Amino acid sequence: MYTVDRKRLQKLKDSISKSSKHFTSYEIECLIKIFYTFLGETTEKQGSIGIDRNAFRNILHTTFGMTDDMIMDRVFRGFDRDNDGFVSVTEWISGLCIFLRGSLEEKMKYCFEIYDLNGDGFISREEMFHMLKNSLLKQPSEEDPDEGIKDLVDITLKKMDHDHDGKLSFVDYETSVREEALLLEAFGPCLPDSKSHLEFEAQVFKDPHDL
Repeated sequence: MYTVDRKRLQKLKDSISKSSKHFTSYEIECLIKIFYTFLGETTEKQGSIGIDRNAFRNILHTTFGMTDDMIMDRVFRGFDRDNDGFVSVTEWISGLCIFLRGSLEEKMKYCFEIYDLNGDGFISREEMFHMLKNSLLKQPSEEDPDEGIKDLVDITLKKMDHDHDGKLSFVDYETSVREEALLLEAFGPCLPDSKSHLEFEAQVFKDPHDL
């Protein structure tokens, strides 16, 4: 298992604290420690110290109750800012900053990036179809399920496409979410639900006086 010595922990904590606005110094230390606990369960032989895609998806699934493969992959990409295939300790904490404590603005930007599958700055009709088809439970029925999803995409566009160009820009998305908060995760859950969020924080940020 990978362990981090006290000196390195302090150095990491100091450098991350400068850029982290949502966590206290103590919380950052706890998040660094849990990162290395998770890291201990992944292989280190690649030479990169970081949580790989499979281990990260496992954390999303077991810790935050996520089940949608496509969304979990997108969340991994959202955390892995340098696209090296690993979530480093700094990426872990800056990702969790938004994931757990982000302001509405930060969460909207994060969710929009998750849903913009090809990174062109828009959520297209095809992308919506793809995500909704993926996240909805498959209902056994006589009807063509794709038709139902197409209808759902039409309804969503009608509600969210404010400039009527057939796709969602960030402005469309932001306007819709400010009018109706539930639309933040319109295309699949990419943030933790409140129960797993609270459990994670309670477990990781134990008060040192209680130990």
